[in-house]
Parts: sequence; structure tokens; C-alpha cells
Amino acid sequence: MPDIKSHLTRWKNDNDFRTFVGSYGMVLITIIFALYNGYLGISHASAWHGGICIYYLFLILIRGIVIVSERSNVRKAESALAAAGRKRVFLLASILLFLLNLSLVAPFALMVKQERPVSMTLIPAIAMAAYTVYKVVIGSLNLKRKNRSENRMARFLRTINFMDALVSVVTLQNTLVMVHTSGDKRTMHPLTAVTSGLIWAAIVFLSVMNLRQAGKRPETEESEAPEADTDSIER
Repeated sequence: MPDIKSHLTRWKNDNDFRTFVGSYGMVLITIIFALYNGYLGISHASAWHGGICIYYLFLILIRGIVIVSERSNVRKAESALAAAGRKRVFLLASILLFLLNLSLVAPFALMVKQERPVSMTLIPAIAMAAYTVYKVVIGSLNLKRKNRSENRMARFLRTINFMDALVSVVTLQNTLVMVHTSGDKRTMHPLTAVTSGLIWAAIVFLSVMNLRQAGKRPETEESEAPEADTDSIER
């Protein structure tokens, strides 16, 4: 019981702790979301859903690289080896994230062209809307707190969560169009083109900024207290 109480207290007071522990839940949710889109892609021959499925699978891979590497680094305490390992992983993950987000132009272009033969009902749309609102609110709050942390890996995970939320907004838009649009769907082209373009530009911009940060030598590399994350990752 004392151990549980200490963890609850830490969850309340330590943002980095919540970020790393919450990442496990985000990975699980993302897996479910990826499989759902993969099912729609296969069963309805939908290139849009197939592309989003692949995007989320690679996003899971990047999250996994960061989480697993941090588990290894925290065991090395504040050694130079841990700092070097953290920097290498951060750079690799940032490059992969940048390339992955560039590739989003393909599924986004499919949505703008409205090449999506899936017929949706209102229930999935409502579930998608609730899920998207949750992700946007949580992702925005975490991104706002990002610069308060000295742990660059925690900041990176918060950036990924916000990008994930932005992609969910586009997915929700696609779902709502499929539910409510009938007749000539070309009337939705201007809306989907503008919103998809702006969201994609925002995601790529965040990726570029993250990549620039990964290329810099962190002034506080040794001050990124790994022990603050040890329990959250080990348990």
C-alpha cells in the first residue's frame, strides 16, 4: 500500500512520470486504432484507411523505440554513456518521425480527392468524435507543458501525442464526410483541401522543429534526471 500511495502521489506531481506511464496506454490505444483502420482498409479496399493504418503502426514503432531505449538509459544513471545513448535515440526517432510525417501527404491527398468507398454509420462517427476531442485536449495540454521538462525524451513523446491528435482530427473529418455527404461529394473538396493542408503543414513544422532540436547539443544533457523516470518505466 505505501508503494501504491507513493506512485499515486508521484503521478499527481510529476509530469514526466505521467508522460512515460501514459505512453503505454497510448501505444495500446494506437494499436487498436491502427487495427480498426487496417480492417476497414482490407474489407472495403480503402487506400485511405490502409494508409492511416500504416502511419499509426510506424508511429507505434517510434514510440516503442523511445520508451525501450529510455528504460535502458535510466539504468546507467547519469553516465556519459547514457547521455550519448539518449542523444542518438532522440536523433534517430526525430528523423523517422520527420520522414513519416512527410509521407502523410499520400493519405491526405486521397482524402482530398475523396477516394474513400467506405460507408460509415453515425455510431462510429460519434465514437471517433469523442476520441478525437479527448486526444486534442490532452495533447494540447501536454504540449503546453513540454518546455517545463528537462527530459528531452518526455518532451518528444508529448510532441508525438500532439501530432497523433492532429491526425485524428483529419480522420474525424473523413468519417463525418462519409456519414453526412451524399450526392456530388466534390462540393467538399475546398474544405478538405484547406483543413488537410493546414494540419499537414502544422505536423511537418513540428517535425522540423523537433529535428532541429535533435541536432543541437543539449546544454542540460546531464541534468536530465533519469532517476525521475526510472520507476515509471521500470514498472
